[in-house]
Amino acid sequence: MSEKLALISVYDKTGLEEFAKRLDKLHFKILSTGQTAAFLKKSGLSVYEVSDYTGFSEILEGRVKTLHPKIHAGILARRSNQADAKTLADLKIDWIDLVVVNLYPFETAPTIDNIDIGGPTMLRAAAKNFERVTVVCEPTDYDRVAKSLETNGGSAELRREMARKVFMLTARYEKAIAHFFQGATTNNHLPNKTTTPTKDSDWSLVQHLRYGENPHQKASLYLVEGGELIWEPPLQGKELSYNNILDADAAWWLMQEFKKEPFACAILKHANPCGVALSKESLVDAFKKAYACDETSAFGGIVIFNREVDKQCAESFSQIFLEVILAPQFSKEALEILSAKKNLRLLVTRAVKGPARLIRSAGGGQLIQETDTMMEGPSKWATKTKRGPTHEEIQALEFAWKVAKHVRSNAVVFSNAEKTLGIGAGQPSRVGSVKVAIMKFNEPRTPNLEPRTIVCASDAFFPFADNIEELAKAGATAVIQPGGSIKDLEVIAAADKHNLAMVFTGVRHFRH
Repeated sequence: MSEKLALISVYDKTGLEEFAKRLDKLHFKILSTGQTAAFLKKSGLSVYEVSDYTGFSEILEGRVKTLHPKIHAGILARRSNQADAKTLADLKIDWIDLVVVNLYPFETAPTIDNIDIGGPTMLRAAAKNFERVTVVCEPTDYDRVAKSLETNGGSAELRREMARKVFMLTARYEKAIAHFFQGATTNNHLPNKTTTPTKDSDWSLVQHLRYGENPHQKASLYLVEGGELIWEPPLQGKELSYNNILDADAAWWLMQEFKKEPFACAILKHANPCGVALSKESLVDAFKKAYACDETSAFGGIVIFNREVDKQCAESFSQIFLEVILAPQFSKEALEILSAKKNLRLLVTRAVKGPARLIRSAGGGQLIQETDTMMEGPSKWATKTKRGPTHEEIQALEFAWKVAKHVRSNAVVFSNAEKTLGIGAGQPSRVGSVKVAIMKFNEPRTPNLEPRTIVCASDAFFPFADNIEELAKAGATAVIQPGGSIKDLEVIAAADKHNLAMVFTGVRHFRH
């Protein structure tokens, strides 16, 4: 046979014809199996079938076809080892230089018959001997490998990279099979274990939930390998729902901005804050301020505190319908008071960093991004208007900016330095969010909670000056935004017209 030998055995034949023809031009002899051989022959290529080469026909309906010493010795033999070379010569075994294999689709169609045996064995053998053998396990690498072979006969760096890909693939593949044998799925629940989209770690089941976002959807909570939940198991109340967990997660991330404050409270609904407040006096004071921001939206909400909930604090919200309370601790007296509300979930938050990345399903795949932990302080702001913000306005702008980061886009936040005054969330247009925030701001409020300073934060730039006109009419005196609109000069001019101070942060905080 030819000195250069390529072994090709694939399930997914995408791009194979063109790749094989390029190998043929490079004078590779093609050794192949069953359906792959038939496909290549139909394409006009000369193919030597594995069964003819080994002298052993495929058996057990194709379950055994490449598991033969002539195949694996040809892959694993080392050029630099004289004993290996003599063994191959004595046994009339050819050196195999290129292995092209992809696997039965067990991960997308988990059945016993889709458990590939020969494929992973050949891939692992070739990857182990990467110093001599080039291995390809994904059709997307055909062009790269062909170009490397055409240019310099195949580089050592590429062979190592392809070997790494193989071991990542086979590790993931074996995990999927192991989870299948753990009885991963039932008619009523999602898997007990699954594989993360990053291909290198497991998700372990924490609990099956009553249902998902809606009662007709099944849902479960998993924990990524090496991770930890950001709260302890509930102290009391009904089982956490899918929506409870999403809201509690949003609340925890928001409170990370204020965890060092003397006292802080946030109330959320549908993962959006509807009231956030700080206090130097007490947790009760922080709660009352947060609740007064939007009493209507707070009904059935999630409340989070940055300090232990004591008796006085528990009494302040014990008569209000809430779904979940999160805090670093609950005093014994607080627990006694809240125990009367049997359905109220109480969660003790953990002092952990939280995950470094966020994962979402989208478009049939998985989106992975870093967690947005950036926060720009006043020292990094740029004043763009004729008037700069006062000291009191700077404090209020910093508070509003931290809250806006955790509001669904388009996000607009009215506040002073210690509490939100109106929040516009999730509107398709920014001026729409401005109007919602103004509407909330204009709702009646307790007299002693009337604001003095009023500032506005926007999570992304204002595209038009009409937003500034609305803010000025509502009484805002200072604005914080990232900047970056082609209309920035018009927006700044509108702010100057109304004597508003405006600062740019240079950083956007979209939240979808």
